[in-house]
Amino acid sequence: QVQLVESGGGLVQAGGSLRLSCAASGRTFGSYAMGWFRQAPGKEREFVAAISWGGKSTYYSDSVKGRFTISRDNAKNTVYMHMNSLKPEDTAVYYCAAHRDLEVVRTTPHYWGQGTQVPVYS
Repeated sequence: QVQLVESGGGLVQAGGSLRLSCAASGRTFGSYAMGWFRQAPGKEREFVAAISWGGKSTYYSDSVKGRFTISRDNAKNTVYMHMNSLKPEDTAVYYCAAHRDLEVVRTTPHYWGQGTQVPVYS
């Protein structure tokens, strides 16, 4: 069982930056691939970024590539997402997710966090 708790969301102006954190419980965090998803008002949840258990492989959606960076610190059981050059269309609830398989975490994660809101104003 893995429990995920996101933090770091909040109101930010367009062009600004924010860092989201996701703290995971359990001693097997290092064996899980991690992902970030988001859900904008009135839209379906979408994949944003993923990172392999060791941190060597990462994936990004085209909409955030070059602006967002996913990273992890297995010693702290935490995954991060640094978001730069934020746009109003990045406004969403951001969710952390986990699965043992990097390919699967991008589509059907096994575990989800409760989400953290990121409103971006222009």
